[in-house]
Amino acid sequence: MRLTLLVVLFAVAASAQSAADLAAGRAQFESRCGGCHGGDGKGGPRAPDVVTPGFAQRRDADQVKELIRKGVPDRGMPGFEVPEPALGQLVAFYLSLTAPASQTPPLGGEAGVADGEKLFFSSGCANCHVRSAEAKVIGPDLSSIGADRTRGEIVASLEDPSARIEPGYEVVSLTLRDGEKLRAFARNRSLFDLQLQTFDGRFRFLDMDDVASATWEEKSLMGSKLTPGAVEVLADFLSRQDGKTGKLASLRAGGSSGALPFSRIVEPEAGQWPTYNGDIRGNRHSSLTQITPENVKELRPAWVIRVPNAPRDLEMTPLVSDGVMYVTAANTVMALDAEHGREIWTWQRPRTPDAMGDARTGANRGVGLAGDKVFYATDDAHLVALDRLTGRLLWETEMADHREHYGGTLAPLVVKDLVLGGVGGGDEGIRGFLAAYDVNTGAERWRFWTVPLPGEPLSETWKGSVLPHGCGGTWLTGTYDAELDTLYWPVGNPCPDMNGDEREGDNLYSDSMLALDPDTGKLKWHYQYTPHDEFDWDANQTPVLVDRDWQGKPRKLLLHANRNGFFYVLDRVTGELLRAEPFVEKMTWAERIDENGRPVLADDQRPTFAGNIVCPGMAGAANWPSPAYDPRTGLFVIQATEYCQIYNKREETWQQGKGFFGGSAKNVPGEKKKRYLRALSVDTGKVEWDVYQGDGGWRTWGGVLSTDSGLVFYGDDSGAFAAVRSSNGERLWHFNMDAMWHSSPMTYTVNGKQYVATSASRGVVAFALPD
Repeated sequence: MRLTLLVVLFAVAASAQSAADLAAGRAQFESRCGGCHGGDGKGGPRAPDVVTPGFAQRRDADQVKELIRKGVPDRGMPGFEVPEPALGQLVAFYLSLTAPASQTPPLGGEAGVADGEKLFFSSGCANCHVRSAEAKVIGPDLSSIGADRTRGEIVASLEDPSARIEPGYEVVSLTLRDGEKLRAFARNRSLFDLQLQTFDGRFRFLDMDDVASATWEEKSLMGSKLTPGAVEVLADFLSRQDGKTGKLASLRAGGSSGALPFSRIVEPEAGQWPTYNGDIRGNRHSSLTQITPENVKELRPAWVIRVPNAPRDLEMTPLVSDGVMYVTAANTVMALDAEHGREIWTWQRPRTPDAMGDARTGANRGVGLAGDKVFYATDDAHLVALDRLTGRLLWETEMADHREHYGGTLAPLVVKDLVLGGVGGGDEGIRGFLAAYDVNTGAERWRFWTVPLPGEPLSETWKGSVLPHGCGGTWLTGTYDAELDTLYWPVGNPCPDMNGDEREGDNLYSDSMLALDPDTGKLKWHYQYTPHDEFDWDANQTPVLVDRDWQGKPRKLLLHANRNGFFYVLDRVTGELLRAEPFVEKMTWAERIDENGRPVLADDQRPTFAGNIVCPGMAGAANWPSPAYDPRTGLFVIQATEYCQIYNKREETWQQGKGFFGGSAKNVPGEKKKRYLRALSVDTGKVEWDVYQGDGGWRTWGGVLSTDSGLVFYGDDSGAFAAVRSSNGERLWHFNMDAMWHSSPMTYTVNGKQYVATSASRGVVAFALPD
């Protein structure tokens, strides 16, 4: 339809594009057609409505001219011989009735637009339709109304606002059983619950049992009736609001009183979960204590919801801010009432048919939040900003061309006035990068390349023919230290994954941790875990930032359980390695990490053409599902896997439309993969306790969550959601869901009640204690 509409609009542009031509066309229509169709094209005494949606889109300018000349005799419409230029003017007016208002000239010209703008801001319209903390009512966003509606539809809404109230903006007046009175917009409702948006832009959710009476108002909140002249100039002004260049779009950066400031992201209140890991420092640990080892056995599902457009098991972590939960699937974002699991809004777009890698499978790890915006990475490596109240698209930026094998799967991270976006495609031969974008406009502010071009600095660490297709994906969300003002971001594996013959050297910055200045993208330090990786052991595991004593002195640490099987403790100020200890027993590729921070490689432990057994296997001893550090116990809890694989390499060159693996990894015949929930001592690096997850082999990819009450929640490999005591791993509770875990749990509160939520297969489930 969009393509057809563009053809129509180009035809309009060719025939007439001035207000004078449209006015002349309107006069032609009224004199020749108005007797049957009505002067505004909306139907008359003897003929149908000619502005039915899709009617004009099925005809271009030439087809409309032919229709006028020949008529429709079997329907009683005679033909007309209309000379030029009158015919072109008539056609232009006819097409303008169904084209988006922003793509047709304003009837009053630029003077009408200017007069309409003055009236919009002087008459009080801006008090409801311009987002700001001072707004009297946060009503429907009109910043793209010119792209969403025809001029006729805009005029109709101005003439009779109550005839078409925007869905989700019906006004309800309530009296609650405790005597409180409310008047708000009803965003959604059922027989059991009600989702409200208060006039100041906040959400409030109610059980219908708490409502004594409800009166649904049939009238719009818009004021007194407008004069015809006021309607015309307001329509001219609103028709220019295309969501990009209009006056109202330029004012959208202002936040409502319910907006989320960065200060609340850096230091979230207990019960909020505003970033991928809950804490921007990366520690998936909560101070909530309502659910305890003593009462966790009473935990039960509070609600469940299926997420649309989920082609695979969900990988995202839900975010919760002020009672609203944000969940995602492939090119899908939903806002939910976090108390009842009821939808508030959904944003969707079709999946990209030629996406590659994980993006092709529909993988996505969630959203970022800031102000009045929700940030999301689409499968074709675009970064979008959505309105938190409505889900309306505010801006969109292409991070990279997906036809060059880039994809978007990460949960964006907001740092101050920037939103950070990384890219997938780390097994498909991309040139990896991390980029920062303005939260209000989407304009790129800086870009840090993880792989050099031939001849650039660090290209000497890539000897051979691989560049620029060295990969180094940045698809896992990093972390941030506000005190040091430093961004920490993990980098993926080099390509081809299992054949390093054409990339001799360390292959920087693959498999590295980057410490960056968030304002400029300038590198402060880096640490490479697996130089010249030939096992696909990316460093895309969460860097957890903790402050604690180290050997008797306070120190700022970065904790990282790497895919290569070593647990690293770094000084996050300098990048100095403080300790690296293996956290799995099946470790054959390296003997240890030396005093310079480099692995001491074991003999004959590389992929070969014939195949070579190496431990750990390709998916690693740990992977991207999140760990948690419990400051009460000093334990770092992860999901660990003990296994080996047969690594084969093959000759491979990069090809458009194909992966760039350079080999494969196969299971060792007769070996059982063993999955453990494992707690590591930060002080010693040793395993303090672990929970074996059964003989079924390794089939799930769940992360962990710890709480101040002494619990660790995790997705067990059996498919159950479970909780253990954080001090010793004692099993306390489980709920069998038969879920294929590909995500990490989180916790939040609404109205003083604690919930624990997780993605489970293709939906989301929230658990809570009974009332």
